[in-house]
Amino acid sequence: MDTDSAAFIVTAVFLAALATQVGLTLWLARRHVAHILAHRDRVPAEFAERITAADHRKAADYTVARTRLMMVQSLADAGVLLLFTLGGGLDRLDGLLRGLVSTELARGALFIATVVLLLSLVELPFSLYRTFVIDARFGFNRTTPGLFLADLLRTTVVMLVLGLPLVLAVLWLMQAAGRFWWLAAWAVWMLFNVLMLALWPALIAPLFNRFTPLPEGELKARIEALLARCGFEPQGLFVMDGSRRRTHGNAYFTGFGRTRRIVFYDTLLAKLTPEEVEAVLAHELGHFKRRHVVKRVLWLAGLSLVGLMVLARLLELPAFYTGLGISQPSAYMALTLFMLVGPVFTFLLQPLLSFYSRRHEFEADAFAARHANAAALIQALTKLYQDNAATLTPDPLYSTFYDSHPPAALRIGRLKTAPVP
Repeated sequence: MDTDSAAFIVTAVFLAALATQVGLTLWLARRHVAHILAHRDRVPAEFAERITAADHRKAADYTVARTRLMMVQSLADAGVLLLFTLGGGLDRLDGLLRGLVSTELARGALFIATVVLLLSLVELPFSLYRTFVIDARFGFNRTTPGLFLADLLRTTVVMLVLGLPLVLAVLWLMQAAGRFWWLAAWAVWMLFNVLMLALWPALIAPLFNRFTPLPEGELKARIEALLARCGFEPQGLFVMDGSRRRTHGNAYFTGFGRTRRIVFYDTLLAKLTPEEVEAVLAHELGHFKRRHVVKRVLWLAGLSLVGLMVLARLLELPAFYTGLGISQPSAYMALTLFMLVGPVFTFLLQPLLSFYSRRHEFEADAFAARHANAAALIQALTKLYQDNAATLTPDPLYSTFYDSHPPAALRIGRLKTAPVP
């Protein structure tokens, strides 16, 4: 097959995949909105004693507003992708940088950094609207414009400090490591992810939030007793000032080895009783004890290895470039195209990933029910659904496709039937 014919096939397959992605995204979102609005005025029977009609309507309206914004953003993202590829945007940027930077490695890093910056600028209006319009309208936003700008600057600096060395390392391996460069690049990528798990709690997260030790009292005593029962030895218990940005509550554990710690949002502690916080933490410990983090890292390792193997093959195909609007092949262009176009083709994996995540949530809930009070976890989850305005009536198909957590009714229904320890 000649190059022109192969390029035509690449273009046609790309457009078909993009149309499928956008069409399915919008169709599922419309289903979701319609289903929520149809159930807006009726609190599900199992929540009628705990959730008021006003709170239920608020959750419905909040979810609908965010879903509609997502629909607009998906169209904008598709338009930008077409502009970058078939519209010649990446090719023009490459031509400009070729006239300014002679060294391919430096040009590649600058090219990728510029593309990431442009994509961030496209996403910025949606982030602003989500924070200062939607979240503010429903009473969730506490982020000031100054804090938003400071977060943006800090994020940019972190991305440059951490991302540029990674990009340079991968590009160098693509050029210098021979036929099996993808294997070396995969090793570097996985090492980077492990380092992030270790460095994030102690070095990066404190750039964005303040972490203070959990004070002495009933809550700390409960938590320490739970940790002893579960055989978990953290390096610290911390409270994070999540209320600086939003009213939503959460808890999580992070890091490994000497950086392993448990973190509670101050908003969570303000809303839940000590017994309820203990139950929420038991759920998070369930993720650790069932090795969910390790399993997800292994999934990431496998998927990234396959992705780099595919990229190594595409790197050698002229039609891969010309079919996507690129006139001059290069390692950095192949890497950029793969990062931009890859999600279009992996979109249909989303239901599988969601199913896997929901199964982990059920397993963590079951662990919590054995080591804490299941009724307290039900009460805590109900409060969090209420305070976070999470809809109780998602469209079943939309939820199956996207949601990493099970629907509230199904999750709480299982907890009610959990055996008493």
